[in-house]
Amino acid sequence: MNPVATRFLNRCLASDEVIALLLRRESPAIPTQRVVRPETALAPRFHAWLAYENGTGANIYVAANPLRPGSRKRTNESIASVRHLYMDIDVDGDTRLAALQASDAVAPPNAILSTSPGKYQVLWRVEGLDFVRQEQTLKLLAITFGGDPACTDCNRVLRIPGFLNRKYDPAYRVTVEYPDDSIWTPDDFRLNIGSVEAMLLGRRPVPQKQPAKPSNSEGDWVWVSDQLAHGKDAVKLTRELASGRSDKPNPLYYAQRTEDVASARLWFIEGISFDDVITMLESRRRFELPAALCSARAREIAATAERMIARKKPA
Repeated sequence: MNPVATRFLNRCLASDEVIALLLRRESPAIPTQRVVRPETALAPRFHAWLAYENGTGANIYVAANPLRPGSRKRTNESIASVRHLYMDIDVDGDTRLAALQASDAVAPPNAILSTSPGKYQVLWRVEGLDFVRQEQTLKLLAITFGGDPACTDCNRVLRIPGFLNRKYDPAYRVTVEYPDDSIWTPDDFRLNIGSVEAMLLGRRPVPQKQPAKPSNSEGDWVWVSDQLAHGKDAVKLTRELASGRSDKPNPLYYAQRTEDVASARLWFIEGISFDDVITMLESRRRFELPAALCSARAREIAATAERMIARKKPA
């Protein structure tokens, strides 16, 4: 069995749900769909069949939301409930993903799939959303962070990591990172509803004036970077920044992330290796976070800082 795919399915599925798996070949373009229970999808024999199909040219997908019992098709009407929010980033992927991860307007993603070079699918595990709220939030995410605005149906499918993306030659193996393991609610997504209402009505969204927060955050970034460069104690710096940003929904999270990304960037500039940067970030937060989450978070922050430096280099 493919351990990457198995772990992803185990994290995303519940044992009492009905799920849809989609197999699609580029030529001939005839899709195959299976509506099954998770235990069937995770069974070695079924998994071996998926691996065979993928090895002979089929792309492998899973529905982001569960189906109603007895469903035979993956239609909007057959979706039982909203389990995930998701976004496809197909253009300028690294930059847009970094902007999303640096934003405190949305919760940290539960999974980030690299589906091909520079292209990503971002996934949040949620509860408490109905279908209308889900569609609104999906459109807001796409508008705000430059995702694909067409990918907002509740019956959307996602690639399964560990399998090959057969649209490319050579084929690209889909990978995944798990920045967070929380279950999020609507209140964790603080986006501008005016923009999505304009899109739903078919109007071009009215450009919004930028509020003061982005400039304040930029000031925080400059200040934190300077303090770190001059040897400011990390714990004291986190407390100081958090205490000064009570306007943020989660001041401590904001302060920790700002400081850690700035630290990682500084360490890379000083010539410290990627693996050592991860170790240093893990050491800083090891008493605050579970070990698995601490490790995944450190890797994601190191990757974000590395991309920031790469974008500053001349072409």
